[in-house]
Amino acid sequence: MDQNGHGQRISDLDRFAALGITAIRYPVLWELTAPDGVEQADWTWADERLPALRDLGVNPIVGLVHHGSGPRHTSLVDPEFGPKLAEFAGAVARRFPWVEYYTPVNEPCTTARFAGLYGVWYPHGRDDLTFLQALINQCKGVVLSMRAIREVNPNAKLVQTDDLGKTYSTPEMAEWADFYNERRWLAWDLLCGMVDEDHALWKYFLKSGISAEEVLWFRDNPCPPDVMGLNYYITSERWLDHRGDRYPAQYVGPHGFADIETARALATPTPGIGPLLEETWERYGLPMAVTEAHIDANREDQLRWLYEVWNAAHDVRRKGADMRAVTVWSLLGSYDWNCLVTECRGYYENGAYDLRSPEPRPTALARLMRELSSGRAPSSPVLQGLGWWRRPGRFLCPPVATSATVAALPAERNLAHRPVQPILISGATGTLGSAFARICEERNLAFKVLTRQEMDIADPASVEAAIRKHRPWAIINAGGYVRVHDAEQESDRCLRENAHGPVVLANACARHEIRLLSFSSDLVFDGSKGAAYVESDPVAPLNVYGQSKAEAERRVLAVNPDVLMVRTSAFFGPWDRHNFVTLALQALQEGRAFTAASDLVVSPTYVPDLVQTCLDLLIDNEHGIWHLSNGEAVSWAELARRVCTLAGLDEALVDAQPATALEGQAPQPRYSALGSERGKLMPTLDDALQRYLKAVEEVRRQGDTHVGAAQAAHYGSS
Repeated sequence: MDQNGHGQRISDLDRFAALGITAIRYPVLWELTAPDGVEQADWTWADERLPALRDLGVNPIVGLVHHGSGPRHTSLVDPEFGPKLAEFAGAVARRFPWVEYYTPVNEPCTTARFAGLYGVWYPHGRDDLTFLQALINQCKGVVLSMRAIREVNPNAKLVQTDDLGKTYSTPEMAEWADFYNERRWLAWDLLCGMVDEDHALWKYFLKSGISAEEVLWFRDNPCPPDVMGLNYYITSERWLDHRGDRYPAQYVGPHGFADIETARALATPTPGIGPLLEETWERYGLPMAVTEAHIDANREDQLRWLYEVWNAAHDVRRKGADMRAVTVWSLLGSYDWNCLVTECRGYYENGAYDLRSPEPRPTALARLMRELSSGRAPSSPVLQGLGWWRRPGRFLCPPVATSATVAALPAERNLAHRPVQPILISGATGTLGSAFARICEERNLAFKVLTRQEMDIADPASVEAAIRKHRPWAIINAGGYVRVHDAEQESDRCLRENAHGPVVLANACARHEIRLLSFSSDLVFDGSKGAAYVESDPVAPLNVYGQSKAEAERRVLAVNPDVLMVRTSAFFGPWDRHNFVTLALQALQEGRAFTAASDLVVSPTYVPDLVQTCLDLLIDNEHGIWHLSNGEAVSWAELARRVCTLAGLDEALVDAQPATALEGQAPQPRYSALGSERGKLMPTLDDALQRYLKAVEEVRRQGDTHVGAAQAAHYGSS
């Protein structure tokens, strides 16, 4: 809550309610509320938040422990963990006797694995005994907590969450797979009183050092969930393979076999969550809900994941299961789960809201939630594509052929009646146009790149014909006039391509209700501010090129305010030979001096990051002016030196000169760096440069270099 800011934003509750949700998993965390005991509990958070949710018509499902060990005076291997948690749970119930749903401990089996078996979380155990102790203590905490809660509210209901996974394997690993597939049920089995001498893992408990009395306590004190909370991720389904040498080293454990996500290994995708829900229903016959459904992916794949889970839940319900809900977890996204929150890297995964703006910004996922909650048909055209977990190119090893049946794809089935709508991309030969084509292909977004002959953006008849032929849902104007200095002598051509053409596109897109992404430049500013420009700063271009972009902004947004207009600058990327960074790197690697301006300050922009971010914003249906760059103000000479340092080259070869020694005919602002008041959505410059250097090496190995249209002269170099 400190990282995502929710602790200071009660206004988030209004946002959540506007999604159409009727219940929300909400924390009243033990270690934060009562770190020094119930007598000294601070109820400020809960007193403010829980009644507010109730007043908004949203039922809180109160969580007390979430992947933690509780306060410092206890731990997962403390025999008193359960009684101490129950004391806190009773206090919560007395404070809020109207609360109906509780999850005293989130994912006890998963938490026990990571804390007691894998050594990732405290107490960092790496043995079966610690795992089982942590599991039993958490489950006992659930039983005792619900007992204490129900003394206050007899109608209180337990929503017991855990990861719903399944393990597949080669025949040689069948015994391991069978064991894992039994172990996944353990928390629920214990709570349901199903573990006794006849249970498949009874001997495992005893052999590991757990007494029969400890296990049978649950048989005598059952606390079956009122709702089975089933969490499902791309990592939930695993493939075990005895041939460890076929796989990347990080997937091979100490026993020598590989343990990897099925999506990264199996030639035939698994059917997904549907059969796992059916297994759960057959085993327990209890009401079910998907309590976490999230994937760290590009925006369209987040939509595809949620919709696939949603459809699977409906299919299971139609077959007779008591399926109650699908939960989008988490609404605000999450930090550092790519390292299982073992480090503070600041790695952020979007949820329904994007936190990289001054206020949480609803994404396309929020729109899909509203549509699903109200019974409307999903509107996003990107649902038509397959998620990455079902596409070729997903593999991290030679694909493994299995006898699994090809998965039925509900999302594809339900959208099959719709014709596939592409994105039209103008500027087929330019740096941006070719980058958009490349990344749209990687992301499985239908697209069509058009040459000027196929769509002249300045010719209304040509634009209309292209729209009628291709029926796009969006147009990306990635072309235009780019020769900054030549524009001083070719002003008519520059204005036609950069100002008139975008207006023609904007008019056509308004008529046909098509989304439009167009690009502007830092050169709409004169540099007099002396600090990074934000979106609302007044424009004052110094040259014809900047004037053409400023005119395009004004006219386009006047006729079509729904256009997404992105200001950016100082492109560099691995796929064309003529950007500043590539030219500098080539010269420096060859031992040649490289001259660059020391007094022109810009904000460099890594083209792959720009394209990825623009596509997300386009899918989110964002509009208006956005500033996108990799966020750091540097001179051209400093940028060249930065590349030198990261590439291990001699920065003495960078010859820093004043701009007057380098400029062509067009005046340029001395300081045109871009900041943003709408959101900082792209990685840092150093991060981008490091990835650029790796990508350049990959391009060289593949011999795959695309020539863009940008001129080096635009970047203040000679």
